Amino acid sequence: MKISVRRFIPFRKRDIVEMLLQKQPYDDDARFRQFCEILQSVFHFDYHRRLEDLKDAYAPLNPDRDTRAPVGIAEASSADFARQMESLLERANYDRLTDADLQRAFEENSLFKLQLHVDFDDFEEVLLFTRGEYQKQETVSQLFGLWAQSVSFSNFDRVVIYVKLKADASLQQRPDRTGITMLKLFQNVPKADIEMLFPNTRLGMRMIDKLIIGVPALAGGVVALSTKIGASMILLGALVGYWLGLSAEPVELSRATALALIAGIAGLGSFIWKQFSNFKNRKLRFLQSLTENLYFKNLDNNAGVFHRLVDDAEEEECKEAILAYSFLLRSEQPLTRQQLDAAIEQWLQDQWDCTIDFEIDDALDKLRKLGLVSGEQTLLALPLVEACEALDQRWDNYFTETDYL
Repeated sequence: MKISVRRFIPFRKRDIVEMLLQKQPYDDDARFRQFCEILQSVFHFDYHRRLEDLKDAYAPLNPDRDTRAPVGIAEASSADFARQMESLLERANYDRLTDADLQRAFEENSLFKLQLHVDFDDFEEVLLFTRGEYQKQETVSQLFGLWAQSVSFSNFDRVVIYVKLKADASLQQRPDRTGITMLKLFQNVPKADIEMLFPNTRLGMRMIDKLIIGVPALAGGVVALSTKIGASMILLGALVGYWLGLSAEPVELSRATALALIAGIAGLGSFIWKQFSNFKNRKLRFLQSLTENLYFKNLDNNAGVFHRLVDDAEEEECKEAILAYSFLLRSEQPLTRQQLDAAIEQWLQDQWDCTIDFEIDDALDKLRKLGLVSGEQTLLALPLVEACEALDQRWDNYFTETDYL
């Protein structure tokens, strides 16, 4: 299957190194591996600092916090947590889902045959980011499993949702969670079912589900009223009318009539209870379907999410820098930014059946900050031996310099 994942590079950084060496071995493969290892260490140091900043900013918001805030020691401000998260997600090659995209997703038919409702008035702040959108096909059963249909739909590899609930948010199941922030990471989410990820999602019934319950109930009610229950209801109506003074004609209530009336009322109650049970059971099956899907799609929650995202961002940054440096190093002549971008994208498409929009500006920006690339209109890579020495010197001086990446 052809992979199309926008900016995200769907290979591990170790695999990228091996893929590059397979493409064309270097004069010194061990030196290139050493370069990649030192480069990864540099990025790891920088992202460790980012992780600590995120932990400090999130601490006052964390609903799962198990530590206390010492009296007299001010905590870090949480005001910029959302801004830091957006920056991190951008570096991890996530794309923000716009309001228009979200509205279109809400209007699409649910793959899981559910009707979901989200009240955005419950939220003070909402961030929704996705990565790895592609077309997927699945076989869906129809007509109680009697017929199977193949459907094609848009699917996301990863979805990150950050919401800050209002203090007066209407969470029916968990009223104690109002006013908190929630951060969640999901995998393999159909675009049409993005609503199920929100904490205040309410489950409703589609028209077809209402008809499946309502039509048999109506037919059964007509039959019941015209047979056993009907006569008892006429008698009950006559009694009520006489007691309320609406009818002057008294109703004789013999033992047999009373038993028939009780049987009729019991039959009516049994019929109503059966239809109510059918409704509740169908709704419970829908809730079970929703719960099962969320269980298998949830990857992480709250603080665990940005720990994972920091690792993702570090991976993406490393892969972009390694690819850009490697292609420049191997080029027999200087390349322009456009030529370098096209060469990397073409190689991934032709050799690895992977279509992406390579982040050439981010890659070159990182390499320039590290002093591994020179030139403006045309670009040259620092020779491999000198590049290893430059990275090694930067690593040695980390605790004396203040201008990190």
